[in-house]
Parts: sequence; C-alpha cells; structure tokens
Amino acid sequence: MQVDEYAKMYRLEDRYWWFVGRRILALGLLDRFAAPKPEGLRVLDLGCGTGVVLNELRRRGDPIGLDFSDLALGFCRERGLTGLVRGDGSHLPLVANSVDAIVALDVFEHIEDHEGAFGEAFRTLRPGGVLVLSVPAFRFLWGPHDVALMHFRRYTRSEMQGVLRSAGFKIERLSYSVFLLFPVVVVVRFFERRRRGPARANLIPVPEWANRLLVRLQRFEAWSIARMALPWGSSVVAVARKPWAEGSR
Repeated sequence: MQVDEYAKMYRLEDRYWWFVGRRILALGLLDRFAAPKPEGLRVLDLGCGTGVVLNELRRRGDPIGLDFSDLALGFCRERGLTGLVRGDGSHLPLVANSVDAIVALDVFEHIEDHEGAFGEAFRTLRPGGVLVLSVPAFRFLWGPHDVALMHFRRYTRSEMQGVLRSAGFKIERLSYSVFLLFPVVVVVRFFERRRRGPARANLIPVPEWANRLLVRLQRFEAWSIARMALPWGSSVVAVARKPWAEGSR
C-alpha cells in the first residue's frame, strides 16, 4: 500500500462508513462462528493496518496484530496497542496450531503468493479455528484504486471457494458484500478508469448524515450475511474453519 494511504486510513477508519461497515460485518461473523473460551480468544489480526480492528479484538481476548509495514505498526502504537508483530502473510512468524481465529480484512489480494498465505493461515490456526476474511470482488472492477493499494487480484466467490478448499478449509459462510451499493460502485469504478493522473484510492467524501445512513445500511447487510449469502457485491466475505480432524473436509 502506498505510504499516504496508511495516513488516510488512520484518519478515516474510526468513522468512515466503508471501514465501519466492514468491521461490523467481520466482528459479527467472528462472534457467530468462533467457539468462545472462558479466557477469551487468541485472535490474529492479519494485516492489522493502523489498528482499529485490533483495538476491537482486545474486548474478545488477547489479540496479535501483524503487518509487514513499519508505518502501519507505528500507527497502531499511536493508538496504544501492543502485541504487534512485523511479518509477511505468506510466512507467518507463528507456531502451528497457536491461534483460535484469524481476521484478515482486505489482505490476501496484497499477497502475490496468496495460496501460500492461505496455507500459512491454515497451519497457524488451531483445529476448529476460523478464518474471517474479506477481499475485493470482480476483475471487471479493477482500476486505479487497486493500483494505489497495490493489489495483485480481485476475486469471485467461486475463486475464493476454490482457494480455501485447496488450503484444507471447510467453508462456513461465503458471500458477496456491499450488495445494495454495488451499482454505485460499478459506476464510480467506470469513471475512475477514465481519470488522468497518478493512481489513488477513492474514498468519496460524504456528509455526516449520509455517513450515518450508510453505516446503518451496512449494518443491515451484516445481519443479512450472517443468515444467507448475497448474490453480488464489491467484496467477497468468507468464514472458513480448520477441521477438528485434520485431513477431513
């Protein structure tokens, strides 16, 4: 990710509707599918960025925040967060069977060897543990936004199903998200590709009343995805479990 994108994330991810909605969805799925423990969950925030999700995970146990960027980890420290590790998702510096859950929000598209990264997530999870993830959807939406964020790919739901199963996971939930706003996203990406100048991520400014409305809309989507798969959207979201008996599917 470009350096200035981390600073933008740090400023906006506490309140901007897209970040807030993604966080509500992921944490709701984690709470629904991860087996609770009296002592709390050991959760890896893979690609923790500037730390807002990691801060929420502290309410659920003793989390680890991992990112390859020293700048991102510096922003986490500014939030007063600890348990930080610098590392690469394709070679996790953690022992096997050591975490109860992994949250990876818009991470795997940044990793060139994504199959290796899914294998590392599987290795690191304890049997019965869950991976909660989101990734950008549909190659036809590729544009300057992806270039600025240094993506290698976008996924379809069937592609995500294939890579998760190849890594050994059992899929618990697989859906698209940002469903209701998908037509708006398609139009925005169309015009982005015609814009001249350096590539940059596009987080469209919205007034506070609209931001609140969009958060409510995403909260409704999160409620829906917990119960059924949505047929389209600008992101793919998944919950995948490491089988209790390794080798089972």
